[in-house]
Amino acid sequence: MAKKPKKQQQSGGTPATVALTAAGTAFTVHAYDHDPASASYGEEVAEALGVSPDRVFKTLVADVDGTLTVAVVPVAGSLDLKALAAAVNGKRATMADPTAAERTTGYVRGGISPLGQRKRLRTVLDASARSHDTVCVSAGRRGLEVELSPTDLAALTDAVFADIGRA
Repeated sequence: MAKKPKKQQQSGGTPATVALTAAGTAFTVHAYDHDPASASYGEEVAEALGVSPDRVFKTLVADVDGTLTVAVVPVAGSLDLKALAAAVNGKRATMADPTAAERTTGYVRGGISPLGQRKRLRTVLDASARSHDTVCVSAGRRGLEVELSPTDLAALTDAVFADIGRA
């Protein structure tokens, strides 16, 4: 039996940008030169794009009571695991095994996007995102970000808003 051909991504696209385009969502792609020696991907993005770190959000994968869950929080802070668990009516949250996060999302660490994941995971977006017209999240690989409205991000990921970030 012949193998099915892999779906071709749009020229230079990632699953995240393909999903945004397919949904007809307004977004802007920002490319930057990623430095593998950078101590913080998020701070590197904010500096490279010239935007405030409170508008750049990182995508973290946590395990909440045995279920992988995506948390999207500002790079300027950290994730409050107790608040994340509470946001999805869970009891306990821990950071997910990095290999499981990569395998489940289809992305590599430092490039995990909340959009276009291999398996859609429940998602929680930090409520601070609502205070911005647009936010930046990974476009699915290191050195590539997408900027879009937090409302669109929440709609496309079926995210709930909750106070899950810590300064």
